Formats: sequence, C-alpha cells, structure tokens
Amino acid sequence: MPQLRRHPRGTVHHPVFARCYAHCYGPGLDRRAGVAALRDELLAGVTGRAIEVGAGSGLNFPHYPGAVSEVVAIEPESTLREAARTAAARATVPVDVVPGVAEALPVKSEAFDTAVASLVLCSVRDVRRALAELRRVLRPGGELRFFEHGRAAGRGLAAVQWSLDRTLWPLLMGGCHTWRDPLGEIRAAGFEVVRVRRLRVPERRPTLPSSPAVLGTALRPPD
Repeated sequence: MPQLRRHPRGTVHHPVFARCYAHCYGPGLDRRAGVAALRDELLAGVTGRAIEVGAGSGLNFPHYPGAVSEVVAIEPESTLREAARTAAARATVPVDVVPGVAEALPVKSEAFDTAVASLVLCSVRDVRRALAELRRVLRPGGELRFFEHGRAAGRGLAAVQWSLDRTLWPLLMGGCHTWRDPLGEIRAAGFEVVRVRRLRVPERRPTLPSSPAVLGTALRPPD
C-alpha cells in the first residue's frame, strides 16, 4: 500500500462526462478506435513498480506486462475511480486504485520504476506541477511512459484548438484541453526524451481537435 499524504483541497468532479465515459467508452470501442494497440505499445517492457496518474476507468490495466510487480493508479474523479476499481479486480497484475491529484501524488519520493501518463496531461489543472510530481516519485533513471494528445503542427487545426480550449471544449469534455504541448512540457520538466512517435488518433477517421498525439518514453536523469 502506498503511504498517503495530504493533497490540495478541492475535488475533480465531472459527473456527466465521467458517467458517459465510464459507460460508453469501453475495451471494445478502444480496440475499434486503434487505441488498445497504442496502450500495448505504451506499456511494452514495463517492469517493477509503476504509478499511473489519471487512470480513468482503468483501460490501461489489461495492457500491463506480467513483469510489473504493482501498479498504483491515481484517479481523482469518484465515478471513474469506482470503474477503475472494478477493472483492477480483473487485472492480471496487482493494481491499487488510490484517490489523489497529479499535482500532489500521495506517495513517497523515488518509489517507482515507471510512471505512466496516458491521455491525462490534457486535463490536469497544472501541467508543470504534475510533471514535477512524476519526476519526484520516479527513481533516478526511471521511465516516464507517455501517450498524450496535444497541439497540432498545422496552423489551421492549432487555431481551432486554441479557440475550443477557451470556449466549450473543457466544459463538455471533463476539463480536457487540446492546445497544450505535452512533449514540450515533458522536456521542460527535466525529463530526457529517448523515444517519441507522433501519430493521429484515430488513424483512419476524420481528424478531430484531439487527434494529434505523441507516444514515447522519457527518463528521469540522475540528479
């Protein structure tokens, strides 16, 4: 069990979005959208203790390799957290679902071999603080595995993303933002990016504001 500590006051509460996501977006749709294969790629070769922030309904849990000794899954939204606990009970590796926020992870420093950020940096309240926390809880040389959507390379779609982020998109999509630059933020947080692939999700369907994405691995350098 992780050692808990205080996290900032306030809650993450998106009842309509969380219920829709938990009940409508499951493993079947994940596979049809091509995201399940990306989860396999994200987690391939992970070993030891892992921490996942913003675990949602637990869609990553079936994709953790058997070499993982424990997953501590942080999820701040109560509806999604209950769905994650159901998914954890079916997982083939030990998964402990814990309430908490990415900006103040309720675990000890340098306690994990791998940290996983999967479609979560778009919705955290403070990206830089969240990444600083991920760096804190990783052992030196530990891996940050990331799969995040973010800012488009083309000006047209990027302009659409910028406008949506300042109007309806975060309200409708549970706090999600499309114009953030996750790869730039990961580098700015002091991680060494050793592998990255740019992609579009879903690959063969019309491009959405949330389609541009990056998937890769970064290391926490020795201090």
